[in-house]
Amino acid sequence: MSDSPNSTDELAGTEQPFVQHLVELRDRLLYGVIGLALCMVALAIWPGPGGLIDLIAVPIKAHMPPDAKLIAVGVFSPFFVPLKVLAMAAFLISLPWWMYQAWAFVAPGLYSHEKRFAIPLIVLGSLLAYVGIAFVQFFVLDKMFGFIQQFTPASVAATPDIASYVEAILSLYLAFGLAFQVPIVVILLVKLGMVSIQKLKDFRGYFIVIAFIIAAVVTPPDVISQLALAVPMCILYELGIWGARWFVKPKPESAEDD
Repeated sequence: MSDSPNSTDELAGTEQPFVQHLVELRDRLLYGVIGLALCMVALAIWPGPGGLIDLIAVPIKAHMPPDAKLIAVGVFSPFFVPLKVLAMAAFLISLPWWMYQAWAFVAPGLYSHEKRFAIPLIVLGSLLAYVGIAFVQFFVLDKMFGFIQQFTPASVAATPDIASYVEAILSLYLAFGLAFQVPIVVILLVKLGMVSIQKLKDFRGYFIVIAFIIAAVVTPPDVISQLALAVPMCILYELGIWGARWFVKPKPESAEDD
């Protein structure tokens, strides 16, 4: 809907056939895959799969004996695990490119005021995903492994399997990257008129309970990682309410009641 009921619809006459949309979607996906492949090639050259493994292994190796190393139990783990890490790192680096392709696909169907609203959210969403992953790498993993190592008996040598370790931290990257999108979801809900800011404030107590339940489900069974996910989610919820006030113009009370 346009800003004024009497204004000319700026999207009138821009409709395209369904097949044209499929072709456009195919092209955008192809461009995204090409960007991903270029990032994988660049990372394979430097720092290389081994360098990426060494980087993500820093948090756990800090709590292992000096000469201890991660082990590879599976026959194909030395090949597939670095490849998985390489693909994940390449996707994270190319995330803004993927977001741009999604934006370029939907932009022709948006009004000017919707485009001005969408671009900041896309940039903010990418930044929040990076912040969430960095929070895991530089804070959560170190505290989590330090907490777990306190319960390791002296007669037990903690030599984790590289495949299980990578799978665990990648799941944490994904969980925190998605959880840090809470402000985006809150702003969109208000912008689309699905909920008011006052209702979000009233829902605050329920959201705290939901945040702790989500943290208990998606994180390892230790209190450090659960608190590290639940507390930022609650803070980001408050930031989302504040952001909704800034992004969304307040409506008259009569319009909100309707």
